[in-house]
Amino acid sequence: MKKYSKDDQVALSVWALDCAERVLPMFERSMPKDERPGNALRLGRQWVDTRVFRMPVIRGASLCAHAAAKAVKADKAACEAVHAAGQAVATAHVAQHAYGAACYALKAIIADRPDVAEQLVHDELSWQSAHLPGHLREEIMSRIVVEPRKKGLFITIEKGHGF
Repeated sequence: MKKYSKDDQVALSVWALDCAERVLPMFERSMPKDERPGNALRLGRQWVDTRVFRMPVIRGASLCAHAAAKAVKADKAACEAVHAAGQAVATAHVAQHAYGAACYALKAIIADRPDVAEQLVHDELSWQSAHLPGHLREEIMSRIVVEPRKKGLFITIEKGHGF
């Protein structure tokens, strides 16, 4: 597993939280009173600001966000968006969770607007790339794979050597 510096992990956390916040409205449309994913993002920002890490708090926030996905499993965009929040807060624990936040954000976009998914995913990938620190950009973006398939775009993470 690639080791990131603490500063890189913080930068990846900010990026992951930003990715998740961009798609959070897709969840909020379905569950406007459910605060679990928003709370996860707030706790992630708190960690970024304070660098105080308490595993039960981070894990609990991540698990609560992922549990919220069960409440909206019929709404794929909302479900993927809330998974992005769960991955984003977990980046405080392991930097590689940032990849998950970005990928789930892309999946939410695809599910929300399949009719124009290719353009929206292209735009989101451009935004994601532009918002990464330069020294991390190639490593991170080279592992996010977008593959056209019969049923639409497929998003995955290349977890090969060094992941």
